[in-house]
Amino acid sequence: MPLKAPYLRPAFDWSGFYIGGHTGYSRGSSSAVLSDPLAVSVNNSVFSGMIGGVQGGYNVQLPSGLLLGVEADLTFPNYMISNKIVSTLTGARSEVVEAFDYAGTLRGRIGYASGHWLFYATGGFAFAGERFVNTPDVGTDQKIINVRPGWAAGAGVEYAFAPHWSVKLEYLYSQFDRANVRFPSGAEHTSTLDFQQIRIGLNRKVDWPGSNSRTPKSDLTDPESDRWEIHGQSTYLGQGYPAFRAPYTGTNSLTPARQAQATWSNSLYLNARLWEGGEVYYNPELLQGFGLSDTVGVAGFTSGEAQKSNFPYPHYNTSRLYVRQTFGFGGEQEELASGQQQLAGKADVNRLTLQAGKFSVGDVFDGNSYAKDTRRDFMNWSIWAPGAFDYAADKLGLTYGFTAELNQKQWALRAGYFMIGGVSNSNSFDTQVFRRGQYVAELETRYSIFNRPGKLRTIGWVSSANSGSYRDTLNDPALNMDIALTRMGRLKYGYVFNVEQSVTDDIGLFGRWSWNNGKTEIMSFTDIDASLSLGTSIKGTKWGRPDDTIGIAGAINSISRDHRDFLAAGGLGPLIGDGQLNYRKERILETYYAYALTKAITVTADYQFVTNPAYNADRGPVHVFSGRLHGEF
Repeated sequence: MPLKAPYLRPAFDWSGFYIGGHTGYSRGSSSAVLSDPLAVSVNNSVFSGMIGGVQGGYNVQLPSGLLLGVEADLTFPNYMISNKIVSTLTGARSEVVEAFDYAGTLRGRIGYASGHWLFYATGGFAFAGERFVNTPDVGTDQKIINVRPGWAAGAGVEYAFAPHWSVKLEYLYSQFDRANVRFPSGAEHTSTLDFQQIRIGLNRKVDWPGSNSRTPKSDLTDPESDRWEIHGQSTYLGQGYPAFRAPYTGTNSLTPARQAQATWSNSLYLNARLWEGGEVYYNPELLQGFGLSDTVGVAGFTSGEAQKSNFPYPHYNTSRLYVRQTFGFGGEQEELASGQQQLAGKADVNRLTLQAGKFSVGDVFDGNSYAKDTRRDFMNWSIWAPGAFDYAADKLGLTYGFTAELNQKQWALRAGYFMIGGVSNSNSFDTQVFRRGQYVAELETRYSIFNRPGKLRTIGWVSSANSGSYRDTLNDPALNMDIALTRMGRLKYGYVFNVEQSVTDDIGLFGRWSWNNGKTEIMSFTDIDASLSLGTSIKGTKWGRPDDTIGIAGAINSISRDHRDFLAAGGLGPLIGDGQLNYRKERILETYYAYALTKAITVTADYQFVTNPAYNADRGPVHVFSGRLHGEF
C-alpha cells in the first residue's frame, strides 16, 4: 500500500512588513545642573518603571538565512508619575522637574533566521521627548518641551509561533545628547540622559495585496489557534461645549468658557487557554488625552474614556492581567462567543468560575447589553454605570481582586473581594487585605416576558476604607474643610438594581437604580449617592442599517444631606466642588447615533444635555457634543 507523505510544517518566512507592540521594564539615569544663579547639581539620578509601546518594520530574508531589516518604534512610560521623573533640582529661586514623555528609535537589523527562530543585532538613531517645568519663587510655572537626539544599539531573539505571529525578547540601550534649557526667569538647566530597556514584543506580519506570501491567509480576525486569541481596539473620542452661564467658579468646577478636549485609547487583549478550564488574560493599553476641565465639574461625567489622569502623550498601563478557572458540573452546554475578555468554546451551563488578578469590578459585576461599553455605546458615567456604586478602583478604574461565579440556566450568583484605595481618589491601594477592601455580591436572574428575554441584577456592596466623614469635617471649624484630617477606618455600603429587557430583535430597554449611605467621602468613582437612569437602544434594521445603533437615555443624580452641606461649605469631592452650592438634582440626557463604516469601524455622534452640573442650579445648563471613532479586530 502506498504511504502518505508526512506533513512538513513550512518554514516561517520572515520577509515582509510587520507591526506590533511591546512592554517591559526600563531604567534611565541622568546628571543635571541647575543655575539660578548659583549652581546645584545631581549625579546619576535614576528613574525606572514599566514601559509600553508600538513598533513596525520590514525584513528581507536571504536564501542563506541572513536577514536584513529596518524597524521604528515609540516607547512610553506607565501612568505612575514617579516612573517618568528624570530629576528634580531645587535652587535658590526655582525648582525644575525634568520628565520624559516618550523615547523612539529608527534602527537597522541584521540577523540569522533558522526555521522559526531569529537572532539579531540592531542599532541606529534614537530620540527622546521630555518636558522641563520650572516653579519659580515669583510668578507662574514655566514649561519647555524638548526633543533630544541620540543613538541606540541592542540585540534580541524572536520566535514565530503561528503563520503570522511572532514574539521577541529584546535589550536596547540608548544614549542621548546633552540638553541645555533656559527659562524666561533666567534659570538654566543642563542634563545628560541614557536609557536601557528590556522588553517583550509581539509582531504580526502584514500581507499586502499581491504579495507572494507562503501563508496567504490575511484575515486579522482568524486566531490561527484554538488555544489563544488576540483582539485589539482603538478609540478616539473628542468632546466640547459652548460657553454657559456661571456666576462663580470653584476648584472643581466645569470651566464656563467654551472648550474642547479629546482622548485616545489603544488596547490589545491577549488571551490563552493554559489547560482544561484554565485561562489567562492580559490587556496592555496606551492611554492619552484629557477630560473636559481635567475631568471635574459634573458628577455624571460626560466621557467614560476620560479617566482621572491627564496624559498629554500616551502612557502605558497593564489594565488587566488575571487568571480564570472554570469547573463544569456536566449536563447541558452552551457556546461562549469569542470576545476581548472571553475565549471562544463550549462550557457547561452549570459551572463555577473563579477569577483572580488585576481587572475592573465592572468586568464581572453590573453587566448590561445596552449600556456598558463607553467605546461603543453610552458615554456618560451615570448611564453606562450605576452612578452611586462607588466601586473599588484606582484613577483608571482598575483594581486587584478575586471573584467566584456560580452559573445556572436561569440565574447566576457572583461574589468578590477587591482592594481599595489607601485614600480617596488614589492610585495606591490599602495593603491591609480583608481588613480594608470592598466586598460585592450580585444575583442575576433571567426571565422572559412575551417570549422576550430579560435580566435583573441585584447588587449589594460594602467597603471598609480609610475615609473621611462629611459631618465630622463640618462640625470642627479648626479643620478648615479639610476632610483628610478626619480619615479613619469607616464603612460605606450601597446597592444597585440593574434591569435589561429585549422588546424586539432590534429594540432593548434598560434601567439602573443605585444608592449608597452618603456619610463618608467617595473613594473611587464619582460624587453620587443616589442615581436613576433609564434608556433604550435601537438597531438600524428598519432603515437598512442593521449594524447602526441609536441610543437615548436619561439620568437623575443626587447626594445625601451630609454631602450637600459639605459641598455648600466649600468642600471638594473627587469630581465636584464649586465653593458654593444652590442644590438641585443633576439631570442628564444623552443620545447618540453609531454609524458602522464597516463591521470593524464605527463613527458615533453624541449629544448630552446637563442640567444643574455638580448639583448647582446657579450653573449651566451645558450642551456637550461628542464625536467618537472606534475600530477593533
